[in-house]
Amino acid sequence: MSDTTIIKVDGAHSPRGALGQYYLAEGVGLAMRLWRDEPPGVDKQSAARDYETAGYVISGRAELQSEGQTVLLEPGDSWIIPKGAEHRYKILETFTAVEATHPPAQVHGRDEKSG
Repeated sequence: MSDTTIIKVDGAHSPRGALGQYYLAEGVGLAMRLWRDEPPGVDKQSAARDYETAGYVISGRAELQSEGQTVLLEPGDSWIIPKGAEHRYKILETFTAVEATHPPAQVHGRDEKSG
């Protein structure tokens, strides 16, 4: 029988990652994280991750650059970054977004690896 346990994370007590992300609910194959009030002008390093990412912009604006493409992310926009795609974010105005990763980014230090 599969696990039917509901997982809830109190946002006030979410663990924070080394890159500034807040880790939210996490299951066996999927995890959520929050990027809260990321400041503009901070140069985000390019990375290729061993997980797929789906994101949703809550507030602010950013450019997402990946594999020769650039898209503008604004409130209400969502995006997908395929597993292994080289990408980086350029924050244009204070940015808040939620992302889901598959497999979970926090497991085995996947979030902390830059390549």
